Amino acid sequence: MTESRTNLAWGALLDLPATGAKHERLTRALRAAVRSGRLPTGSALPPSRVLAADLGCSRWVVTQAYAQLVAEGYLHARVGSATRVRWSPDAEPMQPDAGRPPTSPTRFDLTPGLPDLRAFPRSRWGEALRDQTRRVPFTDLGFPVPGGHSDLRRALADHLHRCRGVVADTDDVVVSTGVTDGAARMFRALRAEGIARVAVEDPGWTRLHHVAREAGLSVVPVPVDEHGLRVEELDRDPSVRAVLSTPAHQFPTGVTLTAGRRAALVEWARRVDGVVLEDDYDSEFRYDHRPLSAVQGMCPQRVVLLGSVSKTLSPALGIGWVVAPPRWCQVLRTSGTARSGPPVLDQLAFARLLRTGGYERHLRSVRRRYRARRAALLAALRRRLPACRVTGTAAGLHLVAHLGAGVDAADVVTAAAARGLRLVDLRTYQVDRREPANCLVLGYGNLADSAVDDAVALLAAAVADQSTRDRPEVVSDRLST
Repeated sequence: MTESRTNLAWGALLDLPATGAKHERLTRALRAAVRSGRLPTGSALPPSRVLAADLGCSRWVVTQAYAQLVAEGYLHARVGSATRVRWSPDAEPMQPDAGRPPTSPTRFDLTPGLPDLRAFPRSRWGEALRDQTRRVPFTDLGFPVPGGHSDLRRALADHLHRCRGVVADTDDVVVSTGVTDGAARMFRALRAEGIARVAVEDPGWTRLHHVAREAGLSVVPVPVDEHGLRVEELDRDPSVRAVLSTPAHQFPTGVTLTAGRRAALVEWARRVDGVVLEDDYDSEFRYDHRPLSAVQGMCPQRVVLLGSVSKTLSPALGIGWVVAPPRWCQVLRTSGTARSGPPVLDQLAFARLLRTGGYERHLRSVRRRYRARRAALLAALRRRLPACRVTGTAAGLHLVAHLGAGVDAADVVTAAAARGLRLVDLRTYQVDRREPANCLVLGYGNLADSAVDDAVALLAAAVADQSTRDRPEVVSDRLST
């Protein structure tokens, strides 16, 4: 064994970036150290507790960075052994040590974010695209009109009115490339109006937090409980006049904003002359009863609705929408460019699916598929991890799994990555990370039905690995007393 294989990387200098979340900064620094050769192939990284103490950060920061780099192929993690550098500059795979099995590629992905891409309605989409290609006038083949084609805006206004209880006409709809694009436009509009602070759910989709900061807004975290956003907390900061919320199915906790809090949220917006940004996340997928209508219908003058086809069809289409009061619509249209919207033919194809009922038929089909898959996942968790507790409404494409006292979710993420299972810790989506977390956010949207039980078996093995490793420390402590 060469010296580089045995030489621990404890003394390697890490050039930590000055900006970004701590775990992201550490990830970038470690990746750069590996690629530059300062952490040579085969060298061992310090245990997460040791490196966390050396850097003066939480252990979670280190375990998240390690897990990310394991998933990317830069590191190799094996329970009971050190985490080692796997990547080499010449792209030749590292020869495993004697008796050590090679790193398994990712077999199953339980991270949230994708629908079932196998269920994309290829035939319907192809027919709609061919039909619109034959019919489209040549005048529509230039650059996309800012704000979206009128046919799609009209079809969306009708669909959202029927299915989501939205109060809007064609002129109130702005077509975007997705929720992130729509939110970014709205954040810039808020900043131009002098609104400098926006409240966000904690935990929540941190990507939108970054987008808000990029627009010049300060992000104010507001906690979420079993009833959804704690609306009463908004009054703690009188400078807050905007809030981003996911009432239909909160991400990531999976709870639904209760009727009383929906009313309180609208009342707050009226009282402070504010605006609610309603991310209509997962609203189409409710399995215990019909989906609740959008909050926008309660107060169209104060609520801006954000939606997309990323979770219903595919994020590859890049089609989203913003339904906003007239005071915001003009600035939302002009805040993009002529080339910033979805392609015209894709807009027209989606409009055709909406008009002909093809989109709603697709939703009914995948809703049945996701309901059955969620039930299979719950059954597998009960069978293989009986101590695990699941929370969240029977809706959407993910659920929250509480692993039980004494189980470190970050360690489970790392152990699972070594087994070929991708997971995400709930703390990834938290702003306030002072409390330790033992929760995983399990996404099942793009998981094959036949893979559910095998994926949960790997999860159970990763949890057992951590429990086995921690048990001797507990016994030792008891003996010493």
